[in-house]
Amino acid sequence: MRTLEVRELGRLGYAEALELQQALESERKLAAIGDQFLLLEHPHVLTLGRNGHPENVLVSRDRLEQLGIQYFENNRGGDITYHGPGQIVGYPIVDLREWKRDVVAYVRSVEEVIIRVLARYGVEGSREAGATGVWVKAADGQLAKVCAIGVHLSRWVTTHGFALNWATDLRYFEYIVPCGLTRPVTSLEQLGVSVSREALQRAIVEEFALVFDYEPEAVKAAPALV
Repeated sequence: MRTLEVRELGRLGYAEALELQQALESERKLAAIGDQFLLLEHPHVLTLGRNGHPENVLVSRDRLEQLGIQYFENNRGGDITYHGPGQIVGYPIVDLREWKRDVVAYVRSVEEVIIRVLARYGVEGSREAGATGVWVKAADGQLAKVCAIGVHLSRWVTTHGFALNWATDLRYFEYIVPCGLTRPVTSLEQLGVSVSREALQRAIVEEFALVFDYEPEAVKAAPALV
């Protein structure tokens, strides 16, 4: 039976989270552990994916330091994005050889998880061709991104994942061109959804297990390891 160990880490620095992902990735490749699902929140940080464009950061490194925003480049897909308080970040570390050996199907399924979670709270999420992530219709009728997605695969084991704007201070997105797209971003809070972090994370785990075909008894809470 495929197992999924869920680790709720609270607020964790980006470097520490990356180190933990890499350690768990190595163990997963060796089949020393089952699939993992990390749920956490980062302090203010910008991350640039492997295909990103540094010019999409609109302020200098000195200014970022003044603002208390860290900056990292990494090997995930996608461009520049922001992580910070009020987001729910999910890092699945799963072996796709035990599900589907299909990168596109994996990304579309992560989107599906978030779309289903949003539907629980009366929000209609959608996909946009050529723009990975989950989008919603804002109050002014424009499409706005509520969840960014960027993943990395090595020997079919996934790292990185998604960032869902829950109660995020959206002003921090003004320092970047989010995901390289000049489109607005939004949050559940801005959309009028009132839900606790605990309830939202529980919904995410439940929908992740359904979309990725885990038996309910195979999904369990696991220690934070940090």
